[in-house]
Amino acid sequence: MSALSVFLWGVFPYICLLLMVVSTIYRYHANQLSWTSKSSELLEKRLLSVGSTLFHWGIIFVLIGHVAGLLVPMWWYSAIGISPEMYHIGAEILGGFFGLLALAGISILLYRRIANQRVRLNSDISDYVTDGLLWLVILLGVMMTVGYDPIYGAFEYRATIGPWIRSVIAFQPNVALMASVPILLQVHIAAAFVLFAVSPFTRLVHLYSVPVAYLTRAPLQYRARDRFARVQPQPVIPPRPPVWVEKQLSSGAGPAPELATTEDRELVGSRRSS
Repeated sequence: MSALSVFLWGVFPYICLLLMVVSTIYRYHANQLSWTSKSSELLEKRLLSVGSTLFHWGIIFVLIGHVAGLLVPMWWYSAIGISPEMYHIGAEILGGFFGLLALAGISILLYRRIANQRVRLNSDISDYVTDGLLWLVILLGVMMTVGYDPIYGAFEYRATIGPWIRSVIAFQPNVALMASVPILLQVHIAAAFVLFAVSPFTRLVHLYSVPVAYLTRAPLQYRARDRFARVQPQPVIPPRPPVWVEKQLSSGAGPAPELATTEDRELVGSRRSS
């Protein structure tokens, strides 16, 4: 066993996982406002809608398949009557289908980020690193599922990679289990751990959030100000008398000229009586 193999499969996973955990906790406490997926829907919607839907539905079932294949021991499948042949046929069909969905989705999203000027100008280096690593990891997995397995036969990763993953989780990494793993899968696994390590510094940090409080949050009501504004009653201000009437009444001059309106006559009469 070479020193490189010992580092890759006995040390490197812990470096990536430690960086992921510590950096995620620090970012949550230091800058919660940056804890977001940075949606760019306002910049371009058509490609985002197609690519995001394909990617998310595909990657969800791909992750479920990885958990079922790597964390569940082989004897459990035998106990419920699932033979190795039946398992690999289902893994190749379902895993290949959802893997292609995820690959098509991330390819559309990566093309959108490069080709659309508005999205490109609002992207930073972390966005390209995230999309590029996702595209590489998914591509290698699809190549293994729909390319390598049908040609060379299904590789029994449940007897090698699965026990190795569980040994890493138990803090007792069995590096020897990775010696017979095809190079395609080794690069796939190493790139996946790099993706875990950089996730706290990118928009992938939203993966570690579960919006539980959103389900119980009070609904927000939005009302238009022009349609629902209440009409306030305006105070009634009596009209002021004409200026020439006030001057004649105060100076005691001759009779005032004929007033044009009834209101003017009543106002002059009330001033004289007082």
